[in-house]
Amino acid sequence: MLKTLFRRRDASFAAEAAGPGHTYAYKASLIGAAHRYELTDEGLLWRTGRRSGVWAYADIAAIRLSYRPMGMQHRRFRADIDHADGRHITIFSTSKQTVALMEPQSGYSAFILELHRRLAAAGSLAKLSSGLRPGIYTMIVAALAFVGLAMTALLLRALLTGEFAGVVFIIGFSVFFGWQISGFIRRNKPRNYAFDSVPQELLP
Repeated sequence: MLKTLFRRRDASFAAEAAGPGHTYAYKASLIGAAHRYELTDEGLLWRTGRRSGVWAYADIAAIRLSYRPMGMQHRRFRADIDHADGRHITIFSTSKQTVALMEPQSGYSAFILELHRRLAAAGSLAKLSSGLRPGIYTMIVAALAFVGLAMTALLLRALLTGEFAGVVFIIGFSVFFGWQISGFIRRNKPRNYAFDSVPQELLP
């Protein structure tokens, strides 16, 4: 039955991938097969190459949304979906175009919102969380605090020794680094949410 469903949809999937939330596809690598997903009455259908499956909405145990910028792509988001039996699906909002370039994919936000709507309609008890896992988030914040202390010590030393060029460099670097990392820290703060309040800052 699953093969029949995918065979019937394969011919039109590329056109539907930008549709109103029911289908989505992206490429995680240049040489790998595309990851394809569809929301149906049967559940979440997925296909990667020759592997495929369908997850009933009642069997989806958890969803975690996060912000994952990489390289020059600052609008990159991630959804981690866990099955009750321990299986895991990761969906990104970008497709790999070249070794260094990732292209945003239209339809990611609509697909994630539609998935939440269908889960709610099915009476799902899935755990909904956003941001990084608490342990990872704490380690990142601690590391940033250490970097901040080190930069402060360097700034004080440069001031005391009259190295004004170093002062300008340290201040400039700190401002740029803080601007770059602040969005990541703010968006990825661990928290839970409800089906009707999906965090908009974690959608493109």
